[in-house]
Amino acid sequence: MAVTLADVARRSGTSTAVVSYVMNNGPRPVAPATRERVLKAAAELGYRPNRIARALRSRTSGVVGLVLADASNPYFGALARHVERVLEEHDKLTLTGNAGYAADRQEHLVERFLAAQVDGLIIVSGDGGSDVAAEASAAGVPSVYVHNAPAGARTPAVAADNDDAVRAAVAHLRDTHGLREIAFLAGPRDAGPVGLRQEAWRRSMADLDGEPLLLRCDYARAAAADLIAGLAAEGSLPRALVAATDEQAIGVLAAAFTAGVRVPEDLAVISLDGAPESAYTAPSLTVTSQPLKAMAERAVALLLGNAAHPHTPGADLVVRGSCGCPAGR
Repeated sequence: MAVTLADVARRSGTSTAVVSYVMNNGPRPVAPATRERVLKAAAELGYRPNRIARALRSRTSGVVGLVLADASNPYFGALARHVERVLEEHDKLTLTGNAGYAADRQEHLVERFLAAQVDGLIIVSGDGGSDVAAEASAAGVPSVYVHNAPAGARTPAVAADNDDAVRAAVAHLRDTHGLREIAFLAGPRDAGPVGLRQEAWRRSMADLDGEPLLLRCDYARAAAADLIAGLAAEGSLPRALVAATDEQAIGVLAAAFTAGVRVPEDLAVISLDGAPESAYTAPSLTVTSQPLKAMAERAVALLLGNAAHPHTPGADLVVRGSCGCPAGR
């Protein structure tokens, strides 16, 4: 049978009310020695607080729904880990759903999370799709967008500074390595953060003669690899490339290796995500490292009503081997 508050109270020589105060951190204080005795008894008996019963009493579930644009993408995976850790610091359990870049799947997940009576929603949204946070707002559930928000959405959003990231990447290739032909690898559509990154790239290249080279493919390693393989076969590869995402950049490196294209000697590459996996490619990717931990902290602070939390910092340029600098500088 499940261990109850009464069992813990008997073992610790206290009342069930005192055990409840310890397990719920209030509403009344408990002497340190008594608290330690209760926690020891709970550990010995294997007591686990009943979240459902607690939710019925407090009218909160203690659960926050996290909707990910694509759980298989290391960038979103790393962001999710930071969100989960910050929520845990606030005694919140994270329930994660994978939208797989599908707008209808994102809507379905939001509906399911609201039906499960989550305390809040953190929506890590890709490009496209409707304003699903509006449904949460109508239900009285707080929500926050991270990474991207639909146009016109009134829900708070936390995103990195895409302009600074792109400017830093282009400036490094031009000023440090003297490269002028810098292409940009975008996604299939001009939407969301990648659309903003493309616009920033165009502004950074505006002083050059001619139209800068814009390349497109899906946000997948295989799609980027196919694109680069085709360009290499045609002999039309650019001298330098800024990739909108790490997934695309990893595909670029793989295709370049297969085609005998030397990175960085023949093709310099910088990626704009900076997920942890980018440090372990060959050569290691130079990236603009998005402030994922700070973004997670900011999102949770907004969700919990802490408007005084500082703004998200910009992305830092992390120089490695793929741009032409000594690896690990």
